[in-house]
Amino acid sequence: MLIRNELEKSWENKMKKEFEKDYFSILNQFLKQEYKEQTIFPEKKLIFNTLNSTPFNKVKVVIIGQDPYHGKGQAHGLSFSVTEGIKTPPSLVNIFKEIESDLKINNHGKGDLTKWAKQGVLLLNATLTVRENTPGSHQNKGWEQFTDQIISTISEERKDLVFLLWGKFAQKKTKLIDKNKHHILMSSHPSPLSSYRGFLGCKHFSECNNILKRENKTEINWQL
Repeated sequence: MLIRNELEKSWENKMKKEFEKDYFSILNQFLKQEYKEQTIFPEKKLIFNTLNSTPFNKVKVVIIGQDPYHGKGQAHGLSFSVTEGIKTPPSLVNIFKEIESDLKINNHGKGDLTKWAKQGVLLLNATLTVRENTPGSHQNKGWEQFTDQIISTISEERKDLVFLLWGKFAQKKTKLIDKNKHHILMSSHPSPLSSYRGFLGCKHFSECNNILKRENKTEINWQL
């Protein structure tokens, strides 16, 4: 198995049935070939960084992205996040703009969101790998089935989580979330192409913390 050995125990227990399914075996063979023949991001040991950084019972907030970044040195297994020292991508710049406007927190020049993940923010991409400079290259290979199962399992087995769904792609995942048990905040995507349609000014970060406070959970410190 290419990647399973890297998985944190609580997630291993929750997802073990998925690893036994045919689609995952096909996905695994595809990935073995891809890593052998192409430049793939993130590196193998970081494919499950989002799950390893935020164990199942620690999840408080879920932010859903689509694809890992496809430029060299960017992706490290957390949605919207880049490795230390890499230029902040445009969508993340807008996320930081909104945090500054909403909470007066300045994250300018940062990019690594590991501190959020460690506090219980599951930074989940729908597809967990990508070819260099080829966005969408690993879509429809099986990852979406796997990550949909992650969302369904969280919805079913946890309660009072906050889902931040930015853009139409993320909002399609509402069908996997029990709206009677969880809180869903939606806006346009933070990309420069759509951020002005509702993301900027959404105040999701303060609203998220207000919800956590009401549920007697520790609020997220959005300062990096």
